[in-house]
Amino acid sequence: METTQDCARDKLVQEKERHVKANARDYNDKFSYADNRIKTSKYNIFTFLPVNLFEQFQRAANAYFVVLLILQLIPAISSLSWFTTIVPLVLVLVITAVKDATDDYFRHKSDQKVNNRQSQVLIRGRLQNEKWMNVRVGDIIKLENNQFVAADILLLCSSEPYGLCYIETAELDGETNLKVRQALTVTSDLGNVSKLMEFDGEVICEPPNNKLDKFTGTLYWRDNKYSLDNDKMLLRGCVLRNTEWCFGMVIFAGLQTKLMQNCGRTQFKRTSIDKLMNTLVLWIFAFLICMGVILAIGNTIWETWVGRKFEVFLPWDEFQSSAVFSGFLTFWSYIIILNTVVPISLYVSVEVLRLGHSFFINWDQKMYYTQTDTAAEARTTTLNEELGQVEFIFSDKTGTLTQNIMVFSKCSINGQTYGTTGSFAELMHKKTACLDFSFNPLSDRGFKFYDSSLIEAIKQEEPAVHEFFRLLALCHTVMPEEKHEGNLVYQAQSPDEGALVTAARNFGFVFRARTPETITLWEIGSTVTYQLLAILDFNNLRKRMSVIVRTPQGKIKLYCKGADTIIFDRLDQSSEDLMYTTSEHLSEFAGEGLRTLALAYKDLDEGYYNIWMKKLLFVSTVIENREDQLALLYDEIEQGMKLLGATAIEDKLQEGVPETIACLNLADIKIWVLTGDKLETAMNIGYSCNMLRDDMNEVFVISGHTLLEVQQQLRSAKEHILGLSRVSSQGNFEKTDMFADDSVFEEEAIIAEYALVISGHSLAHALESQLEHMLLDLAYLCKTVICCRVTPMQKAQVVELVRRHKGSVTLAIGDGANDVSMIKTAHIGVGISGQEGMQAVLASDYSFAQFRYLQRLLLVHGRWSYFRMCNFLGYFFYKNFAFTLVHFWYGFFCGFSAQTVYDQWFITLFNIVYTSLPVLAMGLFDQDVNDQNSLRYPSLYKPGQQNLLFNKRQFFLCTLHGMTTSFLLFFVPYGAFSVLVKEDGSHFSDQQAFAVTMATSLVTVVSVQIGLDTHYWTAVNHLFVWGSLIMYFAILFAKQSDGLCGIFPNFFPFIGTARNCLSEKSTWLVILLTTVVCVVPGLVVSFLRVDLFPTLTDKVRHLQQSRKKQGLQEQNLKRVRRTSSRRSAYAFSHQQGYGELITSGKNMKMSTVSSTCSHERTTHSSNWIENMLKRKNEVSCISQET
Repeated sequence: METTQDCARDKLVQEKERHVKANARDYNDKFSYADNRIKTSKYNIFTFLPVNLFEQFQRAANAYFVVLLILQLIPAISSLSWFTTIVPLVLVLVITAVKDATDDYFRHKSDQKVNNRQSQVLIRGRLQNEKWMNVRVGDIIKLENNQFVAADILLLCSSEPYGLCYIETAELDGETNLKVRQALTVTSDLGNVSKLMEFDGEVICEPPNNKLDKFTGTLYWRDNKYSLDNDKMLLRGCVLRNTEWCFGMVIFAGLQTKLMQNCGRTQFKRTSIDKLMNTLVLWIFAFLICMGVILAIGNTIWETWVGRKFEVFLPWDEFQSSAVFSGFLTFWSYIIILNTVVPISLYVSVEVLRLGHSFFINWDQKMYYTQTDTAAEARTTTLNEELGQVEFIFSDKTGTLTQNIMVFSKCSINGQTYGTTGSFAELMHKKTACLDFSFNPLSDRGFKFYDSSLIEAIKQEEPAVHEFFRLLALCHTVMPEEKHEGNLVYQAQSPDEGALVTAARNFGFVFRARTPETITLWEIGSTVTYQLLAILDFNNLRKRMSVIVRTPQGKIKLYCKGADTIIFDRLDQSSEDLMYTTSEHLSEFAGEGLRTLALAYKDLDEGYYNIWMKKLLFVSTVIENREDQLALLYDEIEQGMKLLGATAIEDKLQEGVPETIACLNLADIKIWVLTGDKLETAMNIGYSCNMLRDDMNEVFVISGHTLLEVQQQLRSAKEHILGLSRVSSQGNFEKTDMFADDSVFEEEAIIAEYALVISGHSLAHALESQLEHMLLDLAYLCKTVICCRVTPMQKAQVVELVRRHKGSVTLAIGDGANDVSMIKTAHIGVGISGQEGMQAVLASDYSFAQFRYLQRLLLVHGRWSYFRMCNFLGYFFYKNFAFTLVHFWYGFFCGFSAQTVYDQWFITLFNIVYTSLPVLAMGLFDQDVNDQNSLRYPSLYKPGQQNLLFNKRQFFLCTLHGMTTSFLLFFVPYGAFSVLVKEDGSHFSDQQAFAVTMATSLVTVVSVQIGLDTHYWTAVNHLFVWGSLIMYFAILFAKQSDGLCGIFPNFFPFIGTARNCLSEKSTWLVILLTTVVCVVPGLVVSFLRVDLFPTLTDKVRHLQQSRKKQGLQEQNLKRVRRTSSRRSAYAFSHQQGYGELITSGKNMKMSTVSSTCSHERTTHSSNWIENMLKRKNEVSCISQET
């Protein structure tokens, strides 16, 4: 199926370049550009029925039953009524269609909500409110503060000086830090409607594409050309921040915007069991044809040799001219009779089971997040058992693993540490009081700190402490906004910088204002202004930032902060002892998962500074190698600094993330992190989550900028692994499994070996056809894979790569619009309802509020759903083969006449009434082990990944069991009836008495078998199993009663058969003998298998039953502190800093502008600790639930 979005994407193939003229709708309409309407739904009112039916008939079984229905309408070959097929078939189609329609209805509602948003559009000389869907390419629209950008627009002018504006791109890349965009100088003064109406510039640019970080175009206006790049564009999905208004010209609209180009296609998802069922249905159909051919040949032979003798009183029909034609008709008759090997009720039952499993997910109180009143939600009902087979998880970082909240937690100043970490509850338990900052009228009330000794050090005016916070207040690129006296709002380029400046603010060093030449602080009650002489900006190579200021006393100082390894190399010898002490503190901080920075300063001589500044001015005008020469000059002045200390910021993980990842790793699930963050940030989170560990042999960083560089790095990494690992004679990596699954009492452990970290620009090359296999091979050899600075489409490409080549079940989890593409691409998409909107949730198959709930979703609900579905299918095929193949054996004794053994009512009701509810109860409520042990022993999840519980082999065994049972069900009563006599000495001579005995034996056997197969009995199981048996006997006696036979003699002709047959003791003896013969062999085999070859599940179940009998209480697990060497990061920005912009003064406000509504978010700290206890007899991995 091809949606509107797919058509729009395909149309781009012909578009080579785009021509857009401002305020000229007629001109732009010539090119038939997409309007601004979006469509994420799959159907409309006209296409729903044909498209949905087409999707449903992709199931081979549905097409199979339509063919059977047609055959049943032919009187010459039909021995069963047509309603036995059409009613359940229509029921299945309707149930599935209603479910699909409901899902698509919510997509329509979401689309309608977005399309009906209001935007101000310049039309005929004035601004008019228009719905988003009515915005057209070439329109000029006005955006106001905190509004979403309606389309991809070229920024023309804004309320800020020099055409600057600030945007938040959380919907695109997950980052909440502000980014700067700047209009062209020639358009920055188009600030009123009259000037904008006269603007008639034409933009020629690239066609629509999914590259979020690139744009190439040219503006032609007033006989001049102006180059356009991504810094001039505001993309759909961004939010305007800290800017009163701006005007822009629409370049791309609707489905052609970069956001929608990254959304991926809405795919029809089917589980691996669905696909297997299609194959099995074909096998069964082939088997059915074989049986039909055998019986047809038998009929032809019988009619030729025996049947002709009966033509006197059993003449052929007029159209039946020969024995061969009789065999041909018999073939189709047996196809109809034997079709119940795959009854339509199977698919009704499967849909009911999936719906029930979805409700269990929705009702699970342990996946309910009280803080936001958010319950887990299964947004689809078709993928539940697939949750039990996941091998790869692709996770976003920001907002998924982390809360995207930076907190100043600890610091080290002059060899002394300050600060206490821990969750709010733990700090309250320790009676640790939060510091009172009421002495500071400019403090941020949302800031929390729990060490009073730092306040005392400030009050005692310790020079190092004052200098420490003075550095934090001066060395940054934050922009302040003071709405009114004392109400400060900081607009930081990254959350890290905001956290550091806020910390300095609360401890008495308040950053109040800046100009291109000055920085104004409020220091312990007095206003101090520093002259800003230079900003030595941050970049990924320097990993540090410095400012040079002149103090009010006339001294020149350099303040520097950056990665500790970089700072320590540039320290004066006098700081050597302090460096070692601070290094130990940094190791402690990093061991707690905190992000660390080192701080240093330097007093500069006036003469030296003047000489250095002259060099700087000269180098700034050089054209060739300017950046390299600037870096050398910066490095020259940053030598010989004195160490002040270090900061420790907590990038707050969501609660339970490390424990969840540890448990999922023990379940042999590989977790890949795909994030838009920079490399250092992603690696820090990797260490915090225990995805990266210090006992790893190597962490490979792929950061090449060309195809050859990436190829060489991938090859080197792979050769390194293969050179140090066991290599087979063919050169293939052999993975040694240190711990066997078949022992509950052996220790489970994560053996971390290699990790792969790859950047976005390198990934773009690695995903090309000639390198993708090399990338996948290397990634598969690594324990952890982290892809950073990736675009939404690259996320989807990575998922598709694994899905296509590994054939494994993939799951993608994220919380923002930038995750929608990979959520749609993966087999299973999970959305987290977080701080980045609801786009991911709307596109997902499952949603909840916290990453830690993923553990329960997979290891409990997923494993149970898979286990239940597999047991259900195995039993269903068993009972239906046992039920149906009796007709095959009977064919050899009825002249191959297609006569049924059972009466038609029994055939109709067997799957609908007699055996449907017990198997449904087993499929809904059965569990091999409880949820606590499912989490305690993650290795129980592995059979699902290996597809062990239901596969082609298991299907063959089930059908063999069913065939054997059918053989015994027929021949044991047949043999018994040949020698049995009634109590009055007469023979059991009638066929219906034989049929009743066999039917009763069948119902008894399958009921006993389901009782033996059920691991977890509930009141519902008892009700359905015993109730079905009672129902069978009630219906049996009713349909052969005098009353019904008298009223409907044509429908109920066998009066009194059941009463006469079942009143004989010998009949019950035959039923008992048949049941024992059918059930005992399977019971013996199961007992021997569990006793001699127990699986991990068998052992855990035995342990669970032993504990239940003994009444043992669960032991509390100890918390083990994670240890790690220092992992420093300079996490200010994901791109080049804005130092040059600040010193140029272009971003300084020239007049008061309206303030933004910025709220500080405060949440309690979440303490992460690896939650595994290694013991000799048990391994536990239990996630904490709130």
